[in-house]
Amino acid sequence: MKLQLPLLAAVTLMTACNTNTTTQAGADSTKTPAFELSSIDSTVKPCDDFDGFVNGNWKKNNPIPSTESRWGAFNVLDKQNKEVRLKGIILTLADEKDLKKGTEEQQISDFYRSFLDTATIEKLGITPLQPYLDKINAIKSFADYAKVSGELQNIGISGAFGFGVDADARNSKMNAVYEGQDGLSLGEKSYYERQDSSTKDVRNEFVKHVDKQFTQAGFKDANPGATILEFETKMAKLQLSNVQLRDPVKTYNKAAFSELKTLAPDYDWDAYSEIQGIKPDTLIIQDKPYVKSVAALLKSTPLETLKTWMRWQTLSHFASYLPKPIDSENFHFFATVMHGTKAQKPRLERSIRATDGIMGMPLGKLFVKKYFPESSKQKVSEMIENVRTVYGERVDGLTWMSDSTKKMAHKKLASFTYKIGYPDKWKDYSTIDIKPGTLIENIVSASHFTHKETLDKIGKPVDKSEWGMTPQTVNAYYNPLNNEVVFPAGILQPPFFNADADDAINYGGIIAVIGHEFTHGFDDQGSQFDAEGNLKNWWTDADRKNFMALSNKYIRYFDGIEVLPGFHINGALTIGENTADLGGLTLAYYALVKSLKGKPEPKPIDGYTWKQRFFLGWGQVWHGNSTEAALRNQVQTDPHSPARNRINGPLPHLKEFAEAWGCGPDSKMMLPDSARVVIW
Repeated sequence: MKLQLPLLAAVTLMTACNTNTTTQAGADSTKTPAFELSSIDSTVKPCDDFDGFVNGNWKKNNPIPSTESRWGAFNVLDKQNKEVRLKGIILTLADEKDLKKGTEEQQISDFYRSFLDTATIEKLGITPLQPYLDKINAIKSFADYAKVSGELQNIGISGAFGFGVDADARNSKMNAVYEGQDGLSLGEKSYYERQDSSTKDVRNEFVKHVDKQFTQAGFKDANPGATILEFETKMAKLQLSNVQLRDPVKTYNKAAFSELKTLAPDYDWDAYSEIQGIKPDTLIIQDKPYVKSVAALLKSTPLETLKTWMRWQTLSHFASYLPKPIDSENFHFFATVMHGTKAQKPRLERSIRATDGIMGMPLGKLFVKKYFPESSKQKVSEMIENVRTVYGERVDGLTWMSDSTKKMAHKKLASFTYKIGYPDKWKDYSTIDIKPGTLIENIVSASHFTHKETLDKIGKPVDKSEWGMTPQTVNAYYNPLNNEVVFPAGILQPPFFNADADDAINYGGIIAVIGHEFTHGFDDQGSQFDAEGNLKNWWTDADRKNFMALSNKYIRYFDGIEVLPGFHINGALTIGENTADLGGLTLAYYALVKSLKGKPEPKPIDGYTWKQRFFLGWGQVWHGNSTEAALRNQVQTDPHSPARNRINGPLPHLKEFAEAWGCGPDSKMMLPDSARVVIW
C-alpha cells in the first residue's frame, strides 16, 4: 500500500548557517545572535537583488559541501538536529548493554548497529532480497503479476498503482482508501518527455545505471536499462502531470471498489487487493483514465518485461541497504546525476539518518525531552494567535471579496487548529522486530508495521491528533483535511525562531513561516476546503473568479523567471507555495506593525531600521546555494521555488519592501502598481 497523497502543504525550508553576529540591543553576547552582518554584500543594491545583498557574502563563504546538493538555513539546522543531537542520543543508547527487547531504546540501538554492520551486509549480498526475487521469478501469468505486485507494495516497493489511506476529502472525519499513479523511477513524467540535452543525459545515464545495477546484482536480464526506460516512458505518457495532480476536485473520484474491475477487467484486483489486505466498499480514484490505460499497457507488455521492471523496483528500493558496489552506484545516479551531489556521507552519519528515517517518532520523543523547552510552545502559540488576528483584519479589508465569502473565510480562520513541538500522545512501536545484523529484515519489519497501521485506519474515524512529521523535522505544514497548521520542534530554533533576537528578525523568520502555513488554507488548493476540512465550495462564483485572476497573474509572473538556460519556474506547479510566501510575508509584516502600536518606535540596530530588519530576517531564513542539477530537478518536480526566488520573488509585490529600503521606480526589483499582485 504505497501512495504519497499530495495533501500536506509544507513549507520545505532549506537550512541556513546560523552564525549571526548582531543581537538585540543590550543582549548578552553569549546568547544566540540574531543576524550575521558579514553575510551582507554591500556592493549589491538591496532594491536590485535583495538575495544578493543580504546573502551575497554568505553564499561566497558557504559553498555547497561535497555531500550535499543544496546548502542553506534548512540544511544546516537539519544537520545539527541529526548529526549532532540525534547522533548523541543514538550513540548513548548504543553504548548501553542488555536493552529490553521491544523497547524503543533497543530498537533504535539495534537498527543503528545493523546499518553500521557493513561486514554482515557485504557477506549477505542480495540474499535478503531472495524471497521477493523468487516470487518475481515464479510469475507465470498476468494474474500472478498482479498478486506479486500487491505483495511487494506491502513493503514499499512501487508498482503501477498505489494505494493509501487518509481522511475522505468530502467527509474529513472518516478515513478512506485512495488509489493513484505510481512507479516512475525518475519521479515525474517530464523527465521522460523533455528533449533538452540535460534531460536526455539523465535518461542516458539512467539506462547505464540500471544495466550496472543488474550486473552487480547478478541478474541475467538482457538490456534491462533500455527495457525499463521504454516501459516507464510509455507509463509516463498516461500519468497526470504534477500540476494536474494539484487539482483536488479532478483527482477526487469516489467509486465502488468493484468499479476497478469495470475500468480494468483484465487486472486481477481480487488477488492484488487481497494480498494487501484491502477491499473496502468504496475508494477514491485519482484518475480513472489512468487506471484503464495503464492496465491495458500492463496487459500488452511482455511478462518478462514486467518481471524485469519488478526486479528493478525491488533492487532500487533496497539499494542503499545493500553491499557497497550497489549502494555506491545507487548514490551515483540518484544523488550525483539527478542532484549534483559529489560525495556520499560517511557511514556513521548515514546510519544516524537511516535510524531517524525508520524510528523517527521514538527518536523524536527523546529529542524533545532534551532539546525543546516548553516555553517555546507557549511563545509560538501566542504568535499563531497574533497571525490569526491579523489575517482576519486583512480579510475584512479585501476589495475583491464579497461580504458573504468573507463571513465563510472568518469561519474557516477561526476553526484553524495547531500543533506545536511534538504529539500529545506517542504511538506504540514495540511490535517492530529490530535485530542486529539483519538490516533488510529490519526495514521490512518496519514496513509491515506501517502497512498494518494503515490498514487499521480504513473505514474508521480520523485521529486528528496524529502527526505527519517527526518532532525533529526542520519543516512545518498545513493539512487541509484537518484544517490545521503544524510546527515541529525541529524548526523552532534559530534562525527561524530565536528567543535572543529582536522582534523584527523573528517576525521576518518564524512569523512569516506561520503566516505561510495559514495562507495555505486559502491558496488555490486549500481554499477549496471548508472550515471542517471538507472539499466543498464556500465561495461565490464572482469571488472565486477574482481570486483565480489574481492567482493566474502570479503564475505568469513566476513563469517568467528563468532559473537556468531553458529551465523556468513552473508557475502553475509552485502557485500554492508562492502564494503562501507572499501571504506569509504580508501577515508577518502587519503582525509586527500591530505589535508596535502604542510603543516607542524601535531604534535601529547595526544601522538597520526595524522595517529593514524584518526583511533581513526573511532573507536569512531562505539563504542557500544549489547545484545546477538540483535546480533542474527542483523546477521539474518541486512545488517550491528555488531559495533565491523565494526571497526575491514576492518582494516586488510589496510596497512595504520598497518603503523600507527606499527603492525608486528604476530599481530592478520594483514593479508598477498595475503589475503587483496583492491577494491577502
